Amino acid sequence: MKIAFQMDPIQSVDIKADSSFRLAEEAQARGHDLFFYGPDMLAYDEGRIIAVGHRFTVQRVQGDHVALGPREQVDLAEFDVVWLRQDPPFDMHYITSTHLLDRLAGQVLVVNDPFWVRNYPEKLMVLDFPDLTPPTMVARDLETIKSFKARHGDIILKPLYGNGGAGVFRLDENDRNLTSLHELFTGFSREPLIAQKFLPDVSNGDKRVILVDGEPVGAINRVPAKGETRSNMHVGGRPEKIGLSARDLEICARIGPLLREKGQIFVGIDVIGDYLTEINVTSPTGIQELERFDGINVADMIWQAIESRF
Repeated sequence: MKIAFQMDPIQSVDIKADSSFRLAEEAQARGHDLFFYGPDMLAYDEGRIIAVGHRFTVQRVQGDHVALGPREQVDLAEFDVVWLRQDPPFDMHYITSTHLLDRLAGQVLVVNDPFWVRNYPEKLMVLDFPDLTPPTMVARDLETIKSFKARHGDIILKPLYGNGGAGVFRLDENDRNLTSLHELFTGFSREPLIAQKFLPDVSNGDKRVILVDGEPVGAINRVPAKGETRSNMHVGGRPEKIGLSARDLEICARIGPLLREKGQIFVGIDVIGDYLTEINVTSPTGIQELERFDGINVADMIWQAIESRF
């Protein structure tokens, strides 16, 4: 098949951790032809959805891991699969790319389905499952957020459309920074904030569960660095081997059918203790760590799910 990856620069990825690289590596092993372009190079041109990029091959040699062909313009309708894999922030640039890729519906399989990536961003999809999540508020008004903090005392405050642990703050009962943080966030963004009751279990790790076509295939535990609340690997969280608990399987059984129905083939959910905190559909990661810990080929499972649609 002809496969296009819409992603951040492939030349600079960490080949030991990047999930997009692993997906490309597995696709190449299966005999598929690969094309890379950045989200800035996606365009609508008189009825066609086009992209400017490079055909490429990969190898597991850091620093010499990708060979790019000549720069060329392609019509994405001529591809079989387009991967939507650039990292958030989930801003209007990102949203516009989902609208453009939507126009390939019925011609090309876009993974994950861009219509539902747009309608179910990670920190909002969980609102459909309030009994599975910690107490949560989405708001921009300072007094409204203060009332939530007054009810719960110790909270996490973060940008609604951020990623990788950036801008995540813990505000405990003695904290006096909520007003200042609100001024900071609202000074550069018109977006709301999300607040959740702090879960002490995060000290034991923030579990990333990988689902393929709605079914859980395994999990990794991300343990915060000493003195750090955030467990994201982007900010120093340490991945550890861990199994799926009965609660994890219960959560997956609840959300899996919706993910499958909405074309979300590769999803990573975040679970702290017994609570679901995020459903990551834009550019989830964790494949390589899970493969190393559990000795399974998650990329193969993802490609099997994709190939079964043809």
